[in-house]
Amino acid sequence: MKVLAIASAGGHWVQLLRLIPAFEEQSIIFVSTNKNFSESVAGHEFYCVPDGNRWNKVKLMYTGLCVALVIFKVWPTTIITTGAAPGLMGIIVGRLIGAKTIWIDSIANVERMSMSGRIALWVAHKCYTQWPHLANNKVIFNGNVL
Repeated sequence: MKVLAIASAGGHWVQLLRLIPAFEEQSIIFVSTNKNFSESVAGHEFYCVPDGNRWNKVKLMYTGLCVALVIFKVWPTTIITTGAAPGLMGIIVGRLIGAKTIWIDSIANVERMSMSGRIALWVAHKCYTQWPHLANNKVIFNGNVL
């Protein structure tokens, strides 16, 4: 199994790193928005992509293109993300190539799923929340990663 793990900087990245033990038997490749993060995953393949958001549509499309290029190069069997925009783009492109896709919404989203998470509900194979009161028939609560 080839796992592509994608996360933006900050808490998204920290939460993604905490998932590494779950994939120790698989080949795991990382994607993030800060090139210096490669040091925290030394020994693993790493790609840096630009960050994007809903307020800058051109940059968001560029982010999507960069993520797509990584996915087409790596051709993973599974894509997992803790968010945000680059992860959502990865989930969307991953579905197009037949990869299994997993969205884990950030623990910071206490009141409701993030905007990216709400979109991922329609695309990802599995969506997880880190808060039990946000779980429903589409969103799974199975603990948290912090």
